[in-house]
Amino acid sequence: MFLRTITTASAIALLTAAAASACEIGARVSIVGNEFPAIQTVGAGAQECSGADVTTNLTADHQQINLPGMQGNPAEYTSAIVANSSIVALMNEDVIRPLNDLVEQHGQSLQRNQLITIDGNVMAVAFMANAQHLVYRQDVLDQIGVEPPTTYEEILEAARMIREQGIMENPIGGPYKAGWNLAQEFNNMLLGYGGTHFKDGGAEPNVNSPEGIRALEMMKALSEYMNPDFLTHDSNAANAEFRAGNVALMHMWGSRAATMTDAEGVPQEVIDGFAIAGPLTVGGGSTPASTLWWDGWTVARNISDAEAEATFIAMMNGIRPDILQDGDVARQAVWLIEGYQPTDAAVGVFAAANANTVPYPMLPYMGLMHTALGSELSDFMQGRESAEQALADVEAAYRAAAREKGFLQ
Repeated sequence: MFLRTITTASAIALLTAAAASACEIGARVSIVGNEFPAIQTVGAGAQECSGADVTTNLTADHQQINLPGMQGNPAEYTSAIVANSSIVALMNEDVIRPLNDLVEQHGQSLQRNQLITIDGNVMAVAFMANAQHLVYRQDVLDQIGVEPPTTYEEILEAARMIREQGIMENPIGGPYKAGWNLAQEFNNMLLGYGGTHFKDGGAEPNVNSPEGIRALEMMKALSEYMNPDFLTHDSNAANAEFRAGNVALMHMWGSRAATMTDAEGVPQEVIDGFAIAGPLTVGGGSTPASTLWWDGWTVARNISDAEAEATFIAMMNGIRPDILQDGDVARQAVWLIEGYQPTDAAVGVFAAANANTVPYPMLPYMGLMHTALGSELSDFMQGRESAEQALADVEAAYRAAAREKGFLQ
């Protein structure tokens, strides 16, 4: 994957979009995607086009609605903004179209590394890189006299000191909401321990392993220093905890880092103390307990050719280089756009790329594993069953789904 090539600032400058001329389209465009600031910017850029309606539905629930919204004929959404994980479900159900012809007509300025190409077909256009990494309060670490942690074991030790010294009761935060978020935290930790989701050469699950058990045990240890309602905290809620001054250490998405302290009412000590570092390792390993991601856009299959062309043109307008002239926009992401100069907020994603963080697996059955993890791990996190039983339940749920889809016999 192209994310492995992101090692220098020059490698980030991948996109040469069309000039910032007026964007005219001749058919409707309807976009569904996540709601973080960089995607909101892309959606707003697409909506600048005139000649037909351009609508957006940017929501944290995008992964629950993008597939149903593209399965109709015609599809409700003409484009879904996706990442490594979410494109797989759309491809499995054959609801997005190859973009080769549209790239040839309107994407001459796109460079090859931006084109997410599978079996010779361009299935998405990437516009940003992402990864989870450490964000923290430097002022709080100064109070306890420790350096920024580089391992999860150091996170636990720092959290213990913060609590014992009465600075914060629950100093660790993160997106641990039951479901997709909790599963992703397990994915990160499993890879950090050197584990794998599947046995070599196929779709047979491999999470009920010593590495999987250690991953869950570390997640449980971290949760002891989190808000008791941690299983309800997605990225938005985790950010709110940090902004309120309740959290000092958090594993958070790079796409959120730039705006962590931008909200109205954030205490000055939180703003002044906010700092960013790279992803953490765990268990003495050297592979970060994180994953590398790209975010990009697709075009629906079940729409007219005119709508597909209008969608491609509008989305290209959303990622044109002159959006980076706005300093706030430039800070929102590690943009794959010509002229992007890395900001202080990008340090965590760059550190993840340079540390050989593993890309999120783009396998046709990974979505089924992610769903199984999301549905089965919360019982362990609440102390209702053992790690071994939780992971056995994950593998059983995954096998049932994989057999139904034909990935396993």
